[in-house]
Amino acid sequence: MALAELAARLNCAEYKNWVKAGHCLVLLRDALQRFAGEQLRAFHRQLLARSPARLAPPGRLCRGRCLPRGRQFQSSCSLCTEWKKEILNHHTNRNGEVHWGNCKPWLWPSNSWELAKAYMPRGQMDISGPDKCDAAALLNLFNFCDHFSGIDQKKVREVIKCRNELMHSSEMKVSSLWLEEFEKKIQNLLKELQNVPEVMTASTRIEKLLSSDWAVYIPGEEDQPDGLEGETEVCMSGSQISEIEMELIKERLKEIYLLVEEQEMLSEENLTRIQMTKNFLKDSGDLQISLQADMQRLEGLEKERYNQRRSMKETTKEYPNQEDDEGCSLKKMKCSPKEQLL
Repeated sequence: MALAELAARLNCAEYKNWVKAGHCLVLLRDALQRFAGEQLRAFHRQLLARSPARLAPPGRLCRGRCLPRGRQFQSSCSLCTEWKKEILNHHTNRNGEVHWGNCKPWLWPSNSWELAKAYMPRGQMDISGPDKCDAAALLNLFNFCDHFSGIDQKKVREVIKCRNELMHSSEMKVSSLWLEEFEKKIQNLLKELQNVPEVMTASTRIEKLLSSDWAVYIPGEEDQPDGLEGETEVCMSGSQISEIEMELIKERLKEIYLLVEEQEMLSEENLTRIQMTKNFLKDSGDLQISLQADMQRLEGLEKERYNQRRSMKETTKEYPNQEDDEGCSLKKMKCSPKEQLL
């Protein structure tokens, strides 16, 4: 039953493209994790060697009272203040927002990965190392930490842009033309890192993945998909494809939750994304069973949006000319924070 539902979903070429592109990002992530960890350890050692008196003074420790919240961080000790300065000194966008809430500042002197998280998108607080990261986290690290300035930053940003388009696609579909352009951009980035042993393997796997049909053979059916025999290098089993699909959908759900947490009011764009994701899961019985808790959470978010709308209508009726401090109409909801590119 589950394989039949998977096969039905993959009959839509644009949805299949979406899942394939997501798996390319997983392969990219796997190829870069060891490299990222090694580079961050080297970067951390360099900082300590250059400024030991400031960054590792004998007998001085943060007692864990320096607790950042979101993008805000006012350190309460001089040691964390120095580390904060050092992080900003090596940030490629000095005026950009830093998700300080990712970090546990008291660990900066001893843990290189806590340093890395200051250059990453929101939602990294409980990520303990590169092996737990997704592709977005590693790509943003390469883009925003100047230790990686030797990598062509334009190529990094192009892949980040593609990743965001993929995750923010309301219908969870991309065209074949989009997929071709994505392959070019991801392969261009991999060429920049061809000295990393895992990278060339990933490049080959991505090429094979995108040229494969991903036919799902359902046991018991008489007709086996053409080309399944003799193409074991390229074809994947239904269960493997299902695991890939599930990982990608979970990442999409995480993305939705993080965006919603950042906004005091749900934007129309995020509401559309929530509704379409919920409807997609409703139409996919096998996925709905596995993601029942997420279905309930999505329904809760929709209900929250409905209550927000009702409350705003009541407020507008009572105070028809009221505007908030920014001068934007409550009715039009123009003051909700804009969605950030990851």
